[in-house]
Amino acid sequence: MTRYKYVNDKRKKFTKAEEEARDIEEEQALIFIQSKKDAEETKKAKKETGRQKLKDLGLDDDEIDALTN
Repeated sequence: MTRYKYVNDKRKKFTKAEEEARDIEEEQALIFIQSKKDAEETKKAKKETGRQKLKDLGLDDDEIDALTN
């Protein structure tokens, strides 16, 4: 896919090096976004398993809320 940039209000094609640099930047951005999503999902899963472990120990929801909030 050809990309363009504006220089002095004129549209110019990216050079091959600029194309490659932009591809790398986009890949890194996607990796960063995915890692954020994964971290959020992990945090949510750990919170749920933690609550379940507390319930397994005999605590009720009010006691768990008092401890965690």
